[in-house]
Amino acid sequence: MGKEFVKDLADINTDYTQWYTDVVKKAELMDYGPVKGTMIIRPYGYAIWENIQSLLDKKFKDEGVQNAYFPMFIPESFFTREKEHVEGFAPEVAVVTYAGGEELAEKIVIRPTSETIICDMFSKWVKSYRDLPLKINQWCNVCRWEKTTRPFLRTSEFLWQEGHTVHSSAEEAEQQTKKMLEIYKKLSYEDLAIPMFVGKKSEREKFAGAVETYTIEAMMHDGKSLQSGTSHNLGQNFTNAFNIKFLNKNGRLEYGYSTSWGVSTRLIGALIMVHGDERGIVLPPRIAPLQVVIVPIASNKPGVIEKCNELMNRLKAKGIRVKLDDSDNSPGFKFNHWELRGVPLRLEMGPRDIDSGVVQVARRDNYEKFTTSYEDIEQSVINILDTIQKDMLTNAQKRRDERIKEVDNINDLVVEVEKGNFVIMPHCGEISCEDNIKDETAISCRCIYSYDVKDAKCPHCGKKALYKAYFAKSY
Repeated sequence: MGKEFVKDLADINTDYTQWYTDVVKKAELMDYGPVKGTMIIRPYGYAIWENIQSLLDKKFKDEGVQNAYFPMFIPESFFTREKEHVEGFAPEVAVVTYAGGEELAEKIVIRPTSETIICDMFSKWVKSYRDLPLKINQWCNVCRWEKTTRPFLRTSEFLWQEGHTVHSSAEEAEQQTKKMLEIYKKLSYEDLAIPMFVGKKSEREKFAGAVETYTIEAMMHDGKSLQSGTSHNLGQNFTNAFNIKFLNKNGRLEYGYSTSWGVSTRLIGALIMVHGDERGIVLPPRIAPLQVVIVPIASNKPGVIEKCNELMNRLKAKGIRVKLDDSDNSPGFKFNHWELRGVPLRLEMGPRDIDSGVVQVARRDNYEKFTTSYEDIEQSVINILDTIQKDMLTNAQKRRDERIKEVDNINDLVVEVEKGNFVIMPHCGEISCEDNIKDETAISCRCIYSYDVKDAKCPHCGKKALYKAYFAKSY
């Protein structure tokens, strides 16, 4: 590894925030937009999102979810119908007041989320129990006017999917909510190689207007939590507010039960902050835009480029995402370039390798180097990529589990979180108590761990504990 690339990145262990900013820029995942708080997702970053999108979209459709699209402009009056919802989003809402050369009679909100406009349409589409369950998803952008922004983690505009469903019973809505959470969990473990803390949000942390919110939370390299996906049981809060009624089998009108659920380009930030190292990003093979890069050695020698092209075509024929770097940069420069971008596997071939019938192999995740037979290269690469995928999850799980601590007092909570740990602690479940903990320590409840508390007391207020929960600082 040439030192010129390392010195351009801040030290991941001493200046993590700057390291993250350096990596997303230098790996060409994004650039800053001209409006404060916005970002441009560059092709390499967008390719990661496309792979995540493709994997999730199939999982949704397997569950009977259909894609649609709804306008980004929402009448302001829609947001007044569900009180908790409008209060929850008010500080982040961007509003259009002037358009077409004149002041608007009614202000228009640029969607921070689409519950209101989608529920308005559902009230027109749902008439009978035969119309249920109704399951709709949209891939779109949303706008939340954040005061403090960071690429992929928190920006004024970002990309996501938001699913919305209506059901005939409370039980079915709860089942749907948990089913979608399970899909997010499966994506995280199997495709992103990210182990998640999975559970229900506290009353303070749940989505504005939800009956229950379930979450997947990832632990970043610095021990902070990143809320990576949520699934909300909205009960009848929105169906009442938007008059979503249906004739049941007995011919009686009743309100439906709704859910909503979503993940966003924040997952790209999670990938970087969970797997990245001092050399740059490290991508799991299943979502990497390029799974393999081929670097010719002594490319000016007869037959080298031709053999590397042959190798590339053999791998492409097996559906492997592969690139031959036949630029005139030095091999060392190429190694640095692709390591920074997190390509899982590098293959090298020079005259000696060709004569010996082997390929030099370098893994990005653990820097292991070895040779493999050229004759069986396709199956070898497939097996190695599969091993990398599994090893990345195993190692991330190990790093995470080593940093989970259990405490029963506030002083230990602060000490352990400052060390970069997640903490399991009893809590009374009261919003005011949780507010006080957050105000005093900047530590928040990420999700509920267990209701098995026996006679435990809340360490902050002394009341009987309702549950044990994960506490951490968060992005």
